[in-house]
Amino acid sequence: QILLHVRLHSIISFTRRLSPVALGSSFLPNSSLQFGAGARKLHAEGNGPKSSPAAAPDRLPFSRVTQEDLAFFKKILPGRTITDPDLLESSNVDWLKSVKGSSEVMLRPQTTEDVSQILSYCNSRNLAVNPQGGNTGLTGGSVPVYDEIILSTALMNKILAFDSISGILTCQAGCVLENLSLYLEKRDHIMPLDLGAKGSCQIGGNVATNAGGLRLLRYGSLHGTVLGLEVVLADGRVLDCLTTLRKDNTGYDLKQLFIGSEGTLGVITAVSILCPRRPTSVNVVFLGCETFEQLLKTFQLCRGMLGEILSAFEFLDSECMRLLNTHLRLPNPISDCPFYVVIETSGSDPSHDGEKLHNFLEEAMACSLVNDGTVATEETKIKALWSMRERVTEALTHDGFTYKYDISLPVERIYQLVTDMRERLGDRAKSVVGYGHIGRTRRRTDMKSVYQ
Repeated sequence: QILLHVRLHSIISFTRRLSPVALGSSFLPNSSLQFGAGARKLHAEGNGPKSSPAAAPDRLPFSRVTQEDLAFFKKILPGRTITDPDLLESSNVDWLKSVKGSSEVMLRPQTTEDVSQILSYCNSRNLAVNPQGGNTGLTGGSVPVYDEIILSTALMNKILAFDSISGILTCQAGCVLENLSLYLEKRDHIMPLDLGAKGSCQIGGNVATNAGGLRLLRYGSLHGTVLGLEVVLADGRVLDCLTTLRKDNTGYDLKQLFIGSEGTLGVITAVSILCPRRPTSVNVVFLGCETFEQLLKTFQLCRGMLGEILSAFEFLDSECMRLLNTHLRLPNPISDCPFYVVIETSGSDPSHDGEKLHNFLEEAMACSLVNDGTVATEETKIKALWSMRERVTEALTHDGFTYKYDISLPVERIYQLVTDMRERLGDRAKSVVGYGHIGRTRRRTDMKSVYQ
């Protein structure tokens, strides 16, 4: 039986493996990336890797880690060179447990200088390196394909500076997104991105994958909010572009090359990012729609009537709701509908925002665009409504393995993909679902399958 899951949503996959030798003089081809459950088992079978069109590529001619190499790493990283298989297990397996590497060494630097020494040495020894952030990626990009050295940024978790006047935060790449959010909230600011994996994902991985998240509609992508980066190149050289200027015309904007490069061009070690003021008025609405066409019309109406206070517009279908009910025991806050919408507004004037939201809801109901809905203004209720969207991925993990692919389609046609897959698979599919962001044309398709 095949279970298929189509997810229309941008998902973090943390920095991909870096090929130290090749990057010294040219861009790294993305040849080491692969998808599919079990593809990375090849390293452990037989006397060597076997080639298969659907599996990982053959291991490139990198050196193997020797005792001399370990001695060097232990010298520069005392107590932070991990070789215990039990401790390495979680870093060799991705979050969905669909792919697994066989790294025997994990290095845990604390400073940019540590990373520079590691990459310089690995470059000279022709040792392959796999940068890893929070390992929350859902496409297998954060774990080794074979026996690459794992370079974990987990200990690079210091906040370096925050300017409360400009709202610019400077921190190391290993800072967990939620910790940064909590730090900023105490200073009346917020991070410009928010993700379901915020409790584990790291800002360096977010930048390396150009993560979008739930606030992209309001604050834009990281190409706009990231002001500066510090990056260590494959040969150990440090590229310092850690500016805190919103406008800087002094030469090429090199940082843009690394936003979304997924670890193929260098290891991000520090980030400066523009953070908006914390809104004093936040409302979350959970609505039900009868058709996807009505959902899109609701989005159009929403943009027109809510305007500058609209910060998020997310959707999920009835099959997602069923899985949330079944596996996570999350009750449907409204009556059953084929489609559900989560809308968030954020501003500075509760009465102004409330009036705009009231007018929008009245119009949406009058036009028969929505069947039912509920509004939350208190923090606990807001979190409860957001959990209906943020925990869909968690609910899906109870049904099998997930495969994810990026697609680009006009937003009005995106759900047709779900419909087509349901029709194509018929009774061979246990579940085909759709959910994610509305308001941008690039979506990710996730295929979730269990073979019996």
